[in-house]
Amino acid sequence: MVILTSFAYAFHILLSPKMSYPLDKRIVNGDPNNPWNLAAAYQVFENEDSSSSNLFILQKPDENTNMFTNFGTSFFATCLLLTGDTSSLSNWPYEKNPTLMILMIMFAFVMAIYILNVFITLFDEAMKDNDDSYLIMKAEYLAKIELFYLLPHQRRWKSWFPEVMYYHASVDKTRKMIKEMIENDKWHINEFPELKQNLLNKFNINKPNK
Repeated sequence: MVILTSFAYAFHILLSPKMSYPLDKRIVNGDPNNPWNLAAAYQVFENEDSSSSNLFILQKPDENTNMFTNFGTSFFATCLLLTGDTSSLSNWPYEKNPTLMILMIMFAFVMAIYILNVFITLFDEAMKDNDDSYLIMKAEYLAKIELFYLLPHQRRWKSWFPEVMYYHASVDKTRKMIKEMIENDKWHINEFPELKQNLLNKFNINKPNK
């Protein structure tokens, strides 16, 4: 919200009219943000081969011709930019407004980084809530890759599949994890009994009944 408000205020300062104007009477002045100067103009041709620069039809502007005249519509137009709608900025030629181009690029870059950070945070929170299921699913996919997508000689590579694997873990965290597994009845002593018994002895944990 702070980012949107900041960019909306920046667009409002840059594109708001600097001179007063009525919408029911044409006012020609040097203000490039005047809605009368932003309204679409259509040239009138006298015949098929010639045209007169003095004859043209001007579309009457309305409140949406320049949506940056006040902060409320400026904020709404900035929100529309998130959906990819740049029609609110189409009345200004980008070649003549480099500041507007820079501001649009900054807005797109900052919002992309912000949205990515939001998604990363949400994904991290989801993984914390379902850490075990995520690791199990990851292991299943890795097993499928090893079984069905690797060539026989690749499965024999010691650099990929060493005979012995070493893990470094905190003593306190390991003891806490073992106790949680025992309390949740996930410590199956029938699987790797010697290894699990050695762990219980090293951490001075009583042997579970099951």
